[in-house]
Amino acid sequence: MGDLANSAVDFYPKSQRRELNHAGGLGCTLPELRGLMELRGAEALQKIQDGYSDISGLCRRLKTSPTEGLSDNAADLEKRRQIYGQNFIPPKQPKTFLQLVWEALQDVTLIILEIAAIISLGLSFYAPPGEESEACGNLAAGAEDEGESEAGWIEGAAILLSVICVVLVTAFNDWSKEKQFRGLQSRIEQEQKFAVVRNGQQIQIPVAELVVGDIAQIKYGDLLPADGVLIQGNDLKIDESSLTGESDHVRKSVEKDPMLLSGTHVMEGSGRMVVTAVGVNSQTGIIFTLLGASGEEEEKKDKKAKKQDGAVAMEMQPLKSAEGGEMEDREKKKTSTPKKEKSVLQGKLTKLAVQIGKAGLVMSAITVIILVLYFVIQTFVLDGRVWLAECTPVYVQYFVKFFIIGVTVLVVAVPEGLPLAVTISLAYSVKKMMKDNNLVRHLDACETMGNATAICSDKTGTLTTNRMTVVQAYLGDTHYRQMPEPGSLTPRILDLLVHAIAINSAYTTKILPPEKDGGLPRQVGNKTECALLGFLLELHRDYQPVRDQLPEEKLYKVYTFNSVRKSMSTVTRLPQGGFRVFSKGASEILLKKCSNILSSSGELRSFRPRDRDEMVKRVIEPMACEGLRTICLAFRDFAAGPEPDWENENDIVGELTCIAVVGIEDPVRPEVPEAIRKCQKAGITVRMVTGDNINTARAIAAKCGILQPGEDFLCLEGKEFNRRIRNEKGEIEQERLDKIWPKLRVLARSSPTDKHTLVKGIIDSTIGEQRQVVAVTGDGTNDGPALKKADVGFAMGIAGTDVAKEASDIILTDDNFSSIVKAVMWGRNVYDSISKFLQFQLTVNVVAVVVAFTGACITQDSPLKAVQMLWVNLIMDTFASLALATEPPTESLLLRKPYGRNKPLISRTMMKNILGHGVYQLSIIFTLLFAGEIIFDIDSGRNAPLHAPPSEHYTIIFNTFVLMQLFNEVNARKIHGERNVFQGVFGNPIFCAIVLGTFGIQIVIVQFGGKPFSCSPLNAEQWLWCLFVGVGELVWGQLIATIPTSHLKCLKEAGHGPGKDEITDEEMAEDEEEIDHAERELRRGQILWFRGLNRIQTQIRVVKAFRSSLYEGLEKPDSKTSIHNFMTTPEFLLNDYTHNIPLIDDTDVEESEAARRPPSPPPTPNKNNNAIDSGVYLATDDGSKSPTSAGPASPLHSMETSL
Repeated sequence: MGDLANSAVDFYPKSQRRELNHAGGLGCTLPELRGLMELRGAEALQKIQDGYSDISGLCRRLKTSPTEGLSDNAADLEKRRQIYGQNFIPPKQPKTFLQLVWEALQDVTLIILEIAAIISLGLSFYAPPGEESEACGNLAAGAEDEGESEAGWIEGAAILLSVICVVLVTAFNDWSKEKQFRGLQSRIEQEQKFAVVRNGQQIQIPVAELVVGDIAQIKYGDLLPADGVLIQGNDLKIDESSLTGESDHVRKSVEKDPMLLSGTHVMEGSGRMVVTAVGVNSQTGIIFTLLGASGEEEEKKDKKAKKQDGAVAMEMQPLKSAEGGEMEDREKKKTSTPKKEKSVLQGKLTKLAVQIGKAGLVMSAITVIILVLYFVIQTFVLDGRVWLAECTPVYVQYFVKFFIIGVTVLVVAVPEGLPLAVTISLAYSVKKMMKDNNLVRHLDACETMGNATAICSDKTGTLTTNRMTVVQAYLGDTHYRQMPEPGSLTPRILDLLVHAIAINSAYTTKILPPEKDGGLPRQVGNKTECALLGFLLELHRDYQPVRDQLPEEKLYKVYTFNSVRKSMSTVTRLPQGGFRVFSKGASEILLKKCSNILSSSGELRSFRPRDRDEMVKRVIEPMACEGLRTICLAFRDFAAGPEPDWENENDIVGELTCIAVVGIEDPVRPEVPEAIRKCQKAGITVRMVTGDNINTARAIAAKCGILQPGEDFLCLEGKEFNRRIRNEKGEIEQERLDKIWPKLRVLARSSPTDKHTLVKGIIDSTIGEQRQVVAVTGDGTNDGPALKKADVGFAMGIAGTDVAKEASDIILTDDNFSSIVKAVMWGRNVYDSISKFLQFQLTVNVVAVVVAFTGACITQDSPLKAVQMLWVNLIMDTFASLALATEPPTESLLLRKPYGRNKPLISRTMMKNILGHGVYQLSIIFTLLFAGEIIFDIDSGRNAPLHAPPSEHYTIIFNTFVLMQLFNEVNARKIHGERNVFQGVFGNPIFCAIVLGTFGIQIVIVQFGGKPFSCSPLNAEQWLWCLFVGVGELVWGQLIATIPTSHLKCLKEAGHGPGKDEITDEEMAEDEEEIDHAERELRRGQILWFRGLNRIQTQIRVVKAFRSSLYEGLEKPDSKTSIHNFMTTPEFLLNDYTHNIPLIDDTDVEESEAARRPPSPPPTPNKNNNAIDSGVYLATDDGSKSPTSAGPASPLHSMETSL
């Protein structure tokens, strides 16, 4: 290699030699390569010819070999990184802690409190002249000694201090959340690997380690991690819509258009490219850098706009994707698919919080007005005083005190803890779900999963183990039910078999020795091909020598597998001239193209339709009924002479000779039947959507427990499904779909379009009392639309293509169905955690607001002081949300039916608990307030003058109040009226720590809080009484649980979701208006729960990184961030190949039908939805109740079967 590079230097002119030195001894400078990558098609080819003579010239200049790749020399790789950059796009700077503090300070309620506290501070330092003090009335009485009046500043200072506390806690929460997501992000990035050739060996390296000059192997389903130039390609088609917006797939070839760009998706074919630009210098990187810059400018504009807008919370904006407006607009023109709605839970919470906030605002306003009026009437009317100038500060101080009381009522009334609870609960669940093999990409997917009513699952790899083995074969006129002995086969058949399997499969598919002694051999690459290679090894033949003799570059032409072909063919040159085509694919499709078959002696004999029916009955159906998938292997020779037209694929792959049909077993995962049973118990219907033959699918579904004996269910093939749901014009009708989907359990031989149709049909259906919430699993490139349409899309972490992961909400890192059940459990747990928190928070709100309000009206002073209220608020909001939101899920969550989308957040039972506990707490507090001095034989704290020292009376009220909340927090752990509130309490250390910690701090506050907390130390007896009353909460809780909720018809539920949950486009618009309406109310300066919105907003902002990688429909992948944005798999496994069984030969029928059939409708935008055109329906009764169609498979067939 070295001498090559030296000789290269010799024949370049001087000017270029100077550049070589610039590039540190590599033959291309960075600007030169960047310039090259900006060209397309013919221009690019011209540039390569002018500059480097050809692509191998470019490789020489980059000092790399097209076949061997780079050497693994660390110094060389490091040098390349320094010259051309790393394959890493730097993320936006995270917010610093100070910025988060500043954001938390923007909260309106806090600002009002700060202002009030500062005024109060300022006035406390202004001492009115002593003599006239008498004239202002006895208002300042009680400040007998100087020391006390000096201490007037303490209350203001304490309020400021507690505000700082709240702000720091909020900021810290936000900061740790950002950190968590960055951790998740980086984990996703590390997981993404890509195949490159180094030292002639193909290895997987993390995407970030790619360097310029690497030779990368690209295959179907990849998301390209860097820019490059194609060296060799088979049938390669790329979806460049993420860069160009064009939805048509672009065909790439070395001769016509070899330029491959980062961030684009490989939709078909395979190949090799030399990497020419990475990181910020790649096309995606350049766009990102521009986006980053424009993003900052936009932020500046935003700030200006914000100033003009007053205190508007940026509530709705973060829900857009990070790409910003212009993308959105283009999006809207391109597709009419509605964006995923705001998560159901967030919608309900926003609505609830707005309602509570309004109530709080009204209460606090009334409180202030009553206090002021009472004071004014008392002083100036009844006492007949005159307002004296020198008394103004004293009066103002009173007004400030009233104002502070009003604000505190508001602070307590507004549940800013709600969004925090949601965020903590979701973030906690997401972290724990990682351990359960669920990598959540969109936070709200976690909670939606709890409401799921239907799961449409793939078969291969999700329900089955995806470790395939050939267990039966039909070779040379014999059906072998066990592995045949190699000696029993004629050499010619064996030789053809070895070549057909070794050459006509991806060269990246291999079987490697096991990692541990005694383990199973490792299967790398496509699992179906691995099964075939394993079959050769069982026959004591090795595939590697055949591949070495005929390397990939020498293959004449490859027709790669796709969902329309359902087969793969490879053309090779024969040594004596002419060509040989090897083909493999779904048996019923390929057998139709066979006109010969190899006899037991290895001779050709003709294979007529009659023979085929015989074979289907005798061989293929029995295999399929045992749950095997059948694959046919065939070949055809072309004599030397004029070359056939290779573009006319139907002629090439026709007149084949069948070599063998093999039955491949993919066993059901052992834990799946149990997981499916749990789903059915939890009220979730599991449906299997597969590209496999209907008999295979039915056999597997019965093994999994999807089909229960004696149930009334349907198993349909894609073709029959389409025939039933479309009208004469070929349009899908919802009414027809509604007749089918409730009973449908298995959809076989389905295309990705069928999957999308089914999911959309179930979601749009209005027949149940609730709209269905559908989860879908997918792994293939064309599962994208279905994954996006579903409420929750699960992509496979191991077998999934990058495209599927991009469209999904959750990635299953172990591809296992039972992980989906865990996701359901976590989702329900999130919902319950938030309900628990609500039940607790609202009890506190109701009590605190009523106490402050009535206290203020009757005694002109709130029994709970501002600082105390803030402390209560801190317990309620931050600590309680932590304690209740981190309850771990239990199996019992799976025993109830899903809640449904419009179930109110606050059920009747919860309402009963809230009001019941409210009554208990209020009666206790009012008893203490008006009779406490008599009970405890202490001085009354009512009607105390302005700067009076704290009284024991009010301290007892405050202490009792807090202790009741603490014990009620234990009650709040159960929301369905359970008796045992302590069940599993030790399983949640956070909860125990928080309750005990709060109790500890409360003791400190009461005993040593003094003036700032308006507390006076209590003796042991008083403490015991307070504790006794607190424990009374638990007893009272049991009493409340005894009252049956059904008798309390008067209770209303609260916190419903948006009115109707069928969301059509018009309603989506209305829904948005509803939100805008809420936003307008915010604008009117009503100080609802801004802090809450800010918290949600931070959460959304953090999630943006995920959100932006979602693209709407396959039409337009805006997946710019995605280069490092999710988890990819070490290798992409193409799983099922397919085979379907015509129960009777239907080609002839089809021809006669074709004449009578109405003209077929125009193809749908998917370009390959030929499913519409297949209108043949041949019902046969095969013993089960469900009619099965016998037609050939709908050609567009689920990608799970991809090869």
